[in-house]
Amino acid sequence: MEKKYKSLKEFYPFYLTEHLNTTCRSLHFIGTSLLIIVLVWALATQTWWALAFIPVIGYGFAWTGHFFFEKNKPATFIYPAYSLASDFIMFKDLLIGKEKFSPIKSK
Repeated sequence: MEKKYKSLKEFYPFYLTEHLNTTCRSLHFIGTSLLIIVLVWALATQTWWALAFIPVIGYGFAWTGHFFFEKNKPATFIYPAYSLASDFIMFKDLLIGKEKFSPIKSK
């Protein structure tokens, strides 16, 4: 994958094409949900060591989805900032129903 996206707006449609597998999307959603829960809990209880688990939780679920179900290389290796932002956008879109857990694959 070569760098060709110059904005998040350009990148996000590509990001969605890299997340067509239902299990991969579900794992991203679970990982993002858990990292938000851990973040809120750590801040509320001032349990600062728990913050170390946030990247493990987020990337652990996401990369499992990519390597074992989507069978592609996570875009985070080329576009780390756009990918992180897109994770949260997709999470929000799945939560409000704008995106589906079972996307229709385009030809």
